[in-house]
Amino acid sequence: MSWVSRFSTGLLAIAAATGVATAQETVRIGTEGAYAPFNFIDSAGELQGFDVDIAKAVCEKMKVECTYVAQDWDGIIPALTAGKYDAIFASMSITDERKQVIDFSRPYYNTPSAFVTATGSGLAGNSPADLAGKTLGAQSSTIQANYLEEHYGDADHKLYPSQDEVNLDLISGRIDALLVDKLVAIDWLETDDGQCCELIGEDIQIGGGVGAGVRQEDTELRDRISAAIEEIKADGTYDAINAKYFDFSIWTD
Repeated sequence: MSWVSRFSTGLLAIAAATGVATAQETVRIGTEGAYAPFNFIDSAGELQGFDVDIAKAVCEKMKVECTYVAQDWDGIIPALTAGKYDAIFASMSITDERKQVIDFSRPYYNTPSAFVTATGSGLAGNSPADLAGKTLGAQSSTIQANYLEEHYGDADHKLYPSQDEVNLDLISGRIDALLVDKLVAIDWLETDDGQCCELIGEDIQIGGGVGAGVRQEDTELRDRISAAIEEIKADGTYDAINAKYFDFSIWTD
């Protein structure tokens, strides 16, 4: 399946007959919509967030029209390979496991992961020894979930369809700590719900940065997205978007 969707066959026929280029390339972007501040749905039902703003800037540089689709995280790669959309901008970390199924643009940010626990829990460190025997939570199909399985074998693990559900179980005491992207943790800790909890231990580096996911055969789209990411960094657009959400740079070279 081509990554480019076009206006109707009738419009293309008119354009061919008249010599007027009326059709415009359209790229469909998939994101989760439940991972603030990177992607979320606002009170008006619109997709917002850092990933969405980066995608819009990239589409402008590529001179294509983009549409946006919200997709539950567990199905986000299958929906891409099935042709529901053409690229994923959803804070998806580049990993060797995922590259067996899809391809990625160059990274457009990189941040560490962090553990969060309830304030007053008595937990201070986050090493496997510190958390042995504890119940740890993460969003399923994420690098954090894989990291728990690989490094925290002496703890119990609970995986959830969305980050909101992980947070709720930490608040309710059904898990002892959660592992998530540090910036997502910080954003949540600043909300009313997040006042319950705190970061513990050292930052944890996982994965090779976050990139836009594309189907493996769509090498042209991958390269155009990568070039557009470089362009928005060079002209200051990236830095302006970064400053909208964070007071430090999350760019990765």
